[in-house]
Amino acid sequence: MSSQAVRRNDTADILIVDDLPDNIRFLSNFLGEQGYQVRKALNGEMALRASQALPPDLILLDVNMPDLSGYEVCQELKKNSATAEIPVIFLSAGNEAIDKVKAFQSGGIDYITKPFQLEEVLVRIKTQLTIRQLQKNLEQQNQQLKQTLEELKIAQANLVQREKMSTLRDVVAGVAHEINNPLSFILCNIQPASDYVYQLLQIVEVYQQEYPEAPPAIAKLIEDLDLEFLSSDVQNILRSMKNGANRIHSVVLALRLFTRLDESDIKQVNIYESIESCLSILQHRLFSRIDNIMIQIEKNYGDVIPLTCHAAQLNLAIFNLINNAIDALEEKLKRAYDESFQPRLGIKVETEPDNILMICIEDNGIGIPREFQSRMFEPFFTTKTTGHGVGLNLVTSQRIIEELHRGQLSFQSQNGMTQFTIRLSLPTH
Repeated sequence: MSSQAVRRNDTADILIVDDLPDNIRFLSNFLGEQGYQVRKALNGEMALRASQALPPDLILLDVNMPDLSGYEVCQELKKNSATAEIPVIFLSAGNEAIDKVKAFQSGGIDYITKPFQLEEVLVRIKTQLTIRQLQKNLEQQNQQLKQTLEELKIAQANLVQREKMSTLRDVVAGVAHEINNPLSFILCNIQPASDYVYQLLQIVEVYQQEYPEAPPAIAKLIEDLDLEFLSSDVQNILRSMKNGANRIHSVVLALRLFTRLDESDIKQVNIYESIESCLSILQHRLFSRIDNIMIQIEKNYGDVIPLTCHAAQLNLAIFNLINNAIDALEEKLKRAYDESFQPRLGIKVETEPDNILMICIEDNGIGIPREFQSRMFEPFFTTKTTGHGVGLNLVTSQRIIEELHRGQLSFQSQNGMTQFTIRLSLPTH
């Protein structure tokens, strides 16, 4: 057995509890000669105080004492988390089975009957100290394993998110390339097409003024086509096409801004552009399909302040928080629709004292139950239903804010309001 597994005798601290001084003196002299550190207590109260002040490695406890019996002392020790794990060996003249049963029921680990042999006491002490040390080693190893598991979970979460961002960049780059060429063609030709249509309609209008009495075939065709409606609607269609093309163009720009294509990782950004790019990408989610309700966006932006950061990563953190807020609003609409309920997403940006940039994302969705709040930043923990989340968004956002940017990500949820707050240090001038 390794030297680390078993505590050395000269470091073991043993508390002897007995109301007879001769018994204590006899045992303490013997154990002292064996290299143990020995403390003494003449009654149960003294034993409890001594154990709480400085927990010993092992207690030799007499059963029959005037104030508190050994059973009562042991029960009190086991109630206290600081002393519950101390091994207790009972010393008693009673040799009945009921005495031993009571000893073990009260929390004792061993039972030695008086009169005892010193060698027997020594062997049992060594055995219990060895067992206790092995238990401590096992507890420490378990704690190390738990810590390693948490680190692995975080590493896995980071790897998954990094892979997702890498894939997203590739997709955005490909989509942007494939869309921009035909989109540019459409945008460049919509205006000339609108001008040509307008000119053709002008010709038709002049023709009708010069020849009010059209031939029967032409007059019937004008009536069948409803020329007046066609003239106005074709212009509306062209305007809609232009607006749609511009919308596609803005989404592509937002995606490029979100992934920060063709830019260095660390750069100075306008935080409002980052937020707006996230909102643009999530625009389709702001109109809830449940009862056709539009999520209200409330923005409270302060002065534009340049921020030097890992741009793409910070965008991802903000995107995750906004996306989660929308999820919470949709979930509330699903669970119980109330006509008076107006889903609201608030975004506030301001500079706090000590040159701190604060970004607050707030929603009035389902909130976070109190029993889950302590676990919100655990990897793979999610309050969403199966298939609607894997528990990586928040832990990834926390890593980006706190580890990558040395900032702080906090939240509070009460009375139906949930608020996530990012705090980042601004450069001093």
